[in-house]
Amino acid sequence: MCGIVGVISKAPVNQLIYDAMLLLQHRGQDAAGIVTAMGTKFFMHKARGMVRDVFRTRNMRALPGTVGLGQVRYPTAGNAYSEEEAQPFYVNAPFGLVLVHNGNLTNAHSLKQELFAIDRRHINTESDSEVLLNVLAHELELAARDLPLTAEEVFKAVRAVHKRIKGSYAVVCLIAGYGLLAFRDPYGIRPLCFGEADLPEGREVMVASESVALEGTGHRFVRDVQPGEAIFIDLEGRVHAQQCAEHPTLHPCIFEYVYLARPDSVIDGISVYQARLNMGETLAQRVISTMPPSEIDVVIPIPESSRPAAMQLAQKIGKPYREGFVKNRYVGRTFIMPGQAVRKKSVRQKLNAIAQEFKGRNVLLVDDSIVRGTTSKEIVQMAREAGARKVYMASAAPPVRFPNVYGIDMPTKEELIAHNRSIEEVRQFIGADALIYQDLAAMKRAVGGLNPCIGGFEASCFDGVYVTGDVSAADFAAMEHQRTTQPEDDEGGSSRLALQGISEA
Repeated sequence: MCGIVGVISKAPVNQLIYDAMLLLQHRGQDAAGIVTAMGTKFFMHKARGMVRDVFRTRNMRALPGTVGLGQVRYPTAGNAYSEEEAQPFYVNAPFGLVLVHNGNLTNAHSLKQELFAIDRRHINTESDSEVLLNVLAHELELAARDLPLTAEEVFKAVRAVHKRIKGSYAVVCLIAGYGLLAFRDPYGIRPLCFGEADLPEGREVMVASESVALEGTGHRFVRDVQPGEAIFIDLEGRVHAQQCAEHPTLHPCIFEYVYLARPDSVIDGISVYQARLNMGETLAQRVISTMPPSEIDVVIPIPESSRPAAMQLAQKIGKPYREGFVKNRYVGRTFIMPGQAVRKKSVRQKLNAIAQEFKGRNVLLVDDSIVRGTTSKEIVQMAREAGARKVYMASAAPPVRFPNVYGIDMPTKEELIAHNRSIEEVRQFIGADALIYQDLAAMKRAVGGLNPCIGGFEASCFDGVYVTGDVSAADFAAMEHQRTTQPEDDEGGSSRLALQGISEA
């Protein structure tokens, strides 16, 4: 999961890209990078860290130009600790290309071998984004050989890219001296949209992962980039669009609506906030069918993405909604320390219980999802220590039973608390008096009903169905090997998903 943005303008874009990246910071907090272009010359700065830490005044001054792109990184492939793998990535031929990518290629390993042996291109990192860039560069070179580069040649190259790469990808690429290219995988797994603004100097076009980046920077939302579609924005701000996939179908990642996206975004015609409200309604039905609401005194969310679902659930079951936990937004990282004891300390540093909301009450805690269960276990214990008589837990998402290969850094299946365990076994592990999960079919209906054009969802972490159809046991073995050969993250585990907030997903 990453956040990407690209801009074509007649005015300097460095501050604009910076502002858009701040609005997308929730999508990646490990590294950030910006490239701008003046004429055919690129200017780049990237490093590990949050946007506000990576870019200082001196760095911004060194990013002139009216065209550019940026990325906030949350690594799901390659080395999470390598400065070299921060994006954007650059190659000098053909034309000069700079690329940012959100997603994960499932055939990156075979493509890397193919690029070296057949295409004669060298990959210098373990990042699948560098593989994608070199595939695109090779196909652009073939498409535009002995021809002037026009939108048609660009679209021809993207058609060839779609045939070669598998997995999830939302891409923005800057072609020196020509313009900005953006395209999305044929299933539309990862989000991408674009908008416009009218400036005194002329029209400005922005492409971004989420609509909130457009609206927050004063752009009119135009539409989502369709699955398999490519748009090419020339240096005058003219938008050229063409469907480049043979059999596109819209199957967005449902986890975007559960947790990843900001609630004020609209993705593929669906309000993320409304989707979470709807999840709360269907979860309420599960609660009512599982236990009498009379046994619940109060509904308390786990900050922050579970709040809409918890509010709607409380309303539906007729119980008060209360904020029982306060999140410390300024807690520092715990750095690399061994063992789960560090994770416990980290949760308690980030979250504090308001005792009066728990004391003597039967509380229903609502979380957006439960991944490993370690954080849920600690939060249940915190509620008991705050004086709760009984602690029930409800998850707005179904049990997470399978790894994700499309750009969410889910743990391996052995680390997933719900993998090969019954709901009762999970309940015992986290120590709750009752555990209620969302129903998968009901969740799909609740979210999908907001846009009839959606063909389905990528929901592999819940149902084990991988929509690209090319994921094998060998792929999972490779993922697990990569995870075990990297250092542990600063939360005491090898999955980095829990770094985004208190909640584990």
